[in-house]
Amino acid sequence: MTVTPKITVREGRLVAHGRTVLTGVPDNIVLTHASGAGLVDGAFVGATAAEAKSLHVFTFGTLRDLRFMCCFRFKLWWMTQRMGTSGRDVPLETQFMLLESRPGTAAAGDDDDSGETVYLVMLPLLEGQFRAALQGNENDELEITLESGDKAVQTTQGTYMVYVHAGTNPFDTITQAVKVVERHMQTFHHREKKKLPSFVDWFGWCTWDAFYTDVTADGVKQGLQSLAEGGTPPRFLIIDDGWQQIGSENKEESNAVVQEGAQFASRLTGIKENAKFQKQPEQKDNGSKNGEEQAPGLKLLVEEAKREHGVKYVYVWHAMAGYWGGVKPAAAGMEHYESSLAYPVQSPGVMGNQPDIVMDSLSVLGLGLVHPRKVLRFYDELHSYLASCGVDGVKVDVQNIIETLGAGHGGRVSLTRAYHQALEASVARNFPDNGCISCMCHNTDMLYSARQTAVVRASDDFYPRDPASHTIHISSVAYNTLFLGEFMQPDWDMFHSLHPAAEYHGAARAIGGCPIYVSDKPGNHNFELLKKLVLPDGSVLRAQLPGRPTRDSLFADPARDGISLLKIWNVNKCTGVVGVFNCQGAGWCRVTKKTRVHDAAPGTLTGSVRADDVDAIAQVAGAGWGGDVVVYAHRSRELVRLPRGATLPVTLKVLEFELFHVCPVREVAPGVAFAPVGLLDMFNSGGAVEQCEARAADGGEAGKAAAAAVLRVRGCGRFGAYCSRRPARCTLDAAEVEFSYDADTGLVVLDIPVPEKELYRWTLEIEV
Repeated sequence: MTVTPKITVREGRLVAHGRTVLTGVPDNIVLTHASGAGLVDGAFVGATAAEAKSLHVFTFGTLRDLRFMCCFRFKLWWMTQRMGTSGRDVPLETQFMLLESRPGTAAAGDDDDSGETVYLVMLPLLEGQFRAALQGNENDELEITLESGDKAVQTTQGTYMVYVHAGTNPFDTITQAVKVVERHMQTFHHREKKKLPSFVDWFGWCTWDAFYTDVTADGVKQGLQSLAEGGTPPRFLIIDDGWQQIGSENKEESNAVVQEGAQFASRLTGIKENAKFQKQPEQKDNGSKNGEEQAPGLKLLVEEAKREHGVKYVYVWHAMAGYWGGVKPAAAGMEHYESSLAYPVQSPGVMGNQPDIVMDSLSVLGLGLVHPRKVLRFYDELHSYLASCGVDGVKVDVQNIIETLGAGHGGRVSLTRAYHQALEASVARNFPDNGCISCMCHNTDMLYSARQTAVVRASDDFYPRDPASHTIHISSVAYNTLFLGEFMQPDWDMFHSLHPAAEYHGAARAIGGCPIYVSDKPGNHNFELLKKLVLPDGSVLRAQLPGRPTRDSLFADPARDGISLLKIWNVNKCTGVVGVFNCQGAGWCRVTKKTRVHDAAPGTLTGSVRADDVDAIAQVAGAGWGGDVVVYAHRSRELVRLPRGATLPVTLKVLEFELFHVCPVREVAPGVAFAPVGLLDMFNSGGAVEQCEARAADGGEAGKAAAAAVLRVRGCGRFGAYCSRRPARCTLDAAEVEFSYDADTGLVVLDIPVPEKELYRWTLEIEV
C-alpha cells in the first residue's frame, strides 16, 4: 500500500492537503515524516547550516494571505496571543501557531483536494540540547530560531526542529499533533495521561493579593474565617510568597539601575518558615521559657486550618530556584546544596519583547543557583519538611529563570530538564496527590519536559489595580489554552470577588475547567457572586475540559479588532456551555512593549451563538441526537429552543459577558422532548447534572405517567429543565416536590435543598 503524505515540500512550496502554505522554501529545509498518526498528516522540519553555532536563525519560507493565530512569549515568563495573515505579523518567541486555509484560497498550481477548511499546526520543539521557536521578518519570511543557551554547545543542523500537522478539525488537529510529538520525543506526557490533583474541584483562597509578602499566620486564619462566615468556605489554601526565610542582597553599592527591583534578588537562607509563622515558646510562671520542643509554626497553622476551618488541601509557594534570587551561597545549614552565584542571560527573542524588572535586578545582583546534581536533594528536603507540616502541594513559581542560566550546564534545555525531573521526582515522593502548580513557566523547555505536572497557570497575573489587564487576561488564557491545555489543566489565576470586573473574571473561570480561587482581603467579599461559583460544602461545578475559543473565534482578534466578541466553549457531563465576552480595548503592544489600553471606549458589539459552537456537543448528546438544543442564558434568564443550525444573537458592552448553556434535546416519550439545564443561579449551571436517562415509569395503571427523565444532580438551589409538556410530577430522592412550569418556554423549575452530606448526589425524577 502506498502512503501519500499530506504535507510536502515541492518546488520551493510547503504544501498541506494540496494547498500552498509557504512559498520560497529554501533548499536547506528538509521534511522528515513522522510515524503512526503523523505518517500522513504530519512532518518534522529540519535544516542545515554551513557552520556550527549555539544560535541559528533558519528561513522556513514566505507566509502571505493566510489567517493564523499564534501564542508567543511577550516577556520571559508568559505567553499571549497574536493574530495575523503574513510573516511580518509573527512575533519573536512564537511557540505555537495555528494556520487556516479555506476553500477557494488555493494558489496557482495547487492540487486542492477538498472543499473543507484545512488547519495546520506548527509546533517548534526541543531537539537534543537545543530549543526552537518561530518568528517573522519584514519580508514576510517565517524563521526558525534554534538555540542552546550555552556558547559551548553548538550544532550545524536540526532535524526535528518544528513539527507541522494538518487536519480539518482545529481542536483535534492540535491534540493529534501534540500526541505525535509525545511519541517522538518521549520526554513529556499529554494532559490526558496525568493525575489531576484533587484540589481543583474545591473552592480556594490564596494569600497573595490579600497580603502580598506581608502574609502572617493570623492573616491566614482571618481570611479562611471571613470567607466561611459568608457561606463559601475555602477547601484549599495557597500560602503564597512571604512565608520563607530569606536574606536581602541589596547592597548600597549596587547599581542604581536595579534599586526598584532589588527585592527580587533576595535569596533563601533556610527551608523552614520564617519568624512570622513560628510560634514563640511559652513562658513558665518564673519567666523562663519552656524547654520542650515546639511544633513548627507552619505545622500548627496547617493543622488549625484543616481542623477548625475545614480546609482539605494546603499548598505553599516557592520559586523554582528556591526564592526569586535563588539559594544564598554557603548559607548556614544549606552548604550541601552547592549554590553558587550565576548571572542570567536572556535569549535574543525574549530581549526583543518586554523588559522585566526581575531580570534587570538578577542580571546585576546574580542568582544563587543550586547545582543541578544537588537540586533533587534540595527539593526533597524542602518538600519533605513541608509534607511533615501537613502541606499537600506546592505552587512552583519563577520557573523560566532556569532557561537563562544554562551556560556551563549544557545549555537551557539540559538545565531545565534536570530541574524539572528533580522537581517531579520530589513531588511524587512527598505529595501523593500530584500536588504541584506550575507558574511563570510558559517556555517549551518546561512543557516538553513535564511528565507528571498537571496544572499550569495559563496567563500573566490578575492585577486588581491595572484597568488594562482584565479583558486581555480572559482572552490570553483562552488562546494560550489551545496550546497549554494539551499538556496540563490550565489555571486562570486568583481574582477578587469584590472588584468592578469580578463577575467577568468569575464567569470565565466557571467555564474554564480550572480551579476556582480568590485572593480577597479578609472582610472584602461579594458573597452573592461567590455563591454563583461555590456550593455550601465548598465544592465547585468545574467544567470537564480546558476552556478554549470557539472555531469562529480562532482567527478573530477579540482584544484589538473592534468588531469581534470572544466565545469560549466547554462541556459538562450532559450539556455544553459557551461563554461570550467583550474583551476589546486593551492588549500587548509591540511598539511600547507592554500591555496597554488602546481604545478607552470600545463600542457595544453583537455576535451570535449556535449549538455547534460547543465543538464536542454531538459527543455529549450521544447517539440518536437530532441536533435540537435548548439554550439557557445565565444573565437574561431566558430559555430558547434552537433547531439544528439556528443561531441566537448576543449584544455586549466592554467587560460584559453572557453564559449560554447548550442542552441537547432528547425524546423521553413519543412526542415529549426533554433536556436538563442545571442549577439556574450558578455560573456553570450544567455542571450540576451528572447523569440523565429516560425510562418508562413503574407500573401501567391508568393515570400513571408514561415515562420519566431520571437525573443525578449535585448541589442546591433553583434547578431547571426543559420539557415540551407539563410534567406529571417531580420527585427528589423519591419524595415528591413542588415545581413550576412555563408553558411558553417549557422551563420546569424546582428547589433543591442544601444536602446534609458533602458532594451528595440527588436522584431527581421528572415524570412526563
